[in-house]
Amino acid sequence: MQIGILYALLAYAIWGLLPLYIKSLPGIAPTEILLHRMVWSLVFLGLVLAWRRQWSWLGQLRDRRLLLSFGASAALLCANWFLYIWAVSANRVVDASLGYFINPLFSVLLGVVFLHERLRPVQWLSIAVAAAGVAWLTVAAGQLPWIALGLAASFGGYGLLRKTGALGALEGLSLETLLLFPFAAAMLAYLFATGQDGFTHAAPGTQLLLLMAGPVTAVPLLFFAAGARRIPLSLLGLLQYTGPTLQLLLGVWLWHEPFPAQKQAGYALIWISLALYAAEGLWMSSRQKASPIQTTNESL
Repeated sequence: MQIGILYALLAYAIWGLLPLYIKSLPGIAPTEILLHRMVWSLVFLGLVLAWRRQWSWLGQLRDRRLLLSFGASAALLCANWFLYIWAVSANRVVDASLGYFINPLFSVLLGVVFLHERLRPVQWLSIAVAAAGVAWLTVAAGQLPWIALGLAASFGGYGLLRKTGALGALEGLSLETLLLFPFAAAMLAYLFATGQDGFTHAAPGTQLLLLMAGPVTAVPLLFFAAGARRIPLSLLGLLQYTGPTLQLLLGVWLWHEPFPAQKQAGYALIWISLALYAAEGLWMSSRQKASPIQTTNESL
């Protein structure tokens, strides 16, 4: 349990501190960061697969439906990565953090619509409060919080496809980056050939950081997979708010992004909805654990 919590916290901490990595790449356009992330992720994942001798899943690539499914999840992952990188580069870290606060509730809603999952009354209340928070932010800003909604929708859709996918976390991400690699490599080659890349003109430290895009992408995923196998899903759900909390703190305290009272009120509604959802989940989990004990006592 303790090592599982540590693995999960490491994963969420790395994701929460990812804006520091993106901000440390001055002069590199968001599109180029995305392309490097695709290319070097595949290289790093290939090394991990070789070390673990984990190649048996390649036999499933003859399945056309599998390729179509992971092609769709790769497209959503690409969209999510690009929007997040752009938001951080454009000094919209606070707005990006909102996307990952509301993502769990968005995923629950997708489960209801596409997987016909049933929600309990408190869960519906939680989603309603979150919707009120988004509505408040829309009225206060005069426009939809499109960055947050775009991140939540793309990552929620990605999670939905991966939930029904036939491959594990490592193999699935490897296949997704494999499908994205030809496009990314071709685009990078074009940028280098036409002199439009930022890598060539960047400082050596920046170049090294770009080459580290693979580990930065894959390592937290491996930590997450290791943690998810060791701790209950309810606890994992609570720990996931570590990431967006760190992002919010970085945006407000380190980069002094605007966070006025009106925006704070909208975020407060969303935090209340998350607290309701988490508390109800913990209560139901404790009831399910207590039920077998009570049944055993009655039989005695």
